[in-house]
Amino acid sequence: MSFEDELARARDLDVSELADAVEELGFECTRCGACCKAAEGADGHEDHTATAFPDEVRDLQAATGREWRDVARPMPYGVEDGPDGPTGETFEWALETTGCGDCTFYTERDGTGACTVHEDRPLICRTYPFSVALDGTNQPMGAAVDRVGSVRAHECEGLGRDIDRGDAEALAGALKTRAVRELEEAIAVQENYDPTDADGVVVHDSEGAKRPDGTPIDGEDGRVSGE
Repeated sequence: MSFEDELARARDLDVSELADAVEELGFECTRCGACCKAAEGADGHEDHTATAFPDEVRDLQAATGREWRDVARPMPYGVEDGPDGPTGETFEWALETTGCGDCTFYTERDGTGACTVHEDRPLICRTYPFSVALDGTNQPMGAAVDRVGSVRAHECEGLGRDIDRGDAEALAGALKTRAVRELEEAIAVQENYDPTDADGVVVHDSEGAKRPDGTPIDGEDGRVSGE
């Protein structure tokens, strides 16, 4: 199945059916912070990695007054240490992390977690612990612990708790929006990809090739008209 076929399916998703699945799976955030912090996995310490679209990075810049590199970092997959520093090509942005690997926007008081940019958080954060699987090429990252229809549930202690129908519908709407945006991004990355011999790390996103600080490699802005 091509990205275009998946995109058509994503646009046809029924929000009411997605909400039914979310209700069946159940969810209430316990503010444990597990989805915002680094984890100890089978391969050892794993820094927090939450993807962000270019416009979401700019929204966070506007909300916080921070520079691009203080909001987002190149997704580490495809990046390796070279003799003169990190090098390689990657195709996504991840939210920046602290020295201990937690999301830079996460804070904790008396064991209760909170997001300091909650109103401006990216779609992946708005929809966790759920994702939509269309059973095509573009599969969501992370192993699922449960699934109802096309809605996958990922590990979270808040799963299985009662959820209000209105909250389920809001979450379902965000899930559909995320599924569409992920595929639109994947298609644009594929269409705009142009190998470069630029030194260091290069991030290829829907707007073209960028340096880790968000500046275009070719010196052009690269934004889609109307953004």
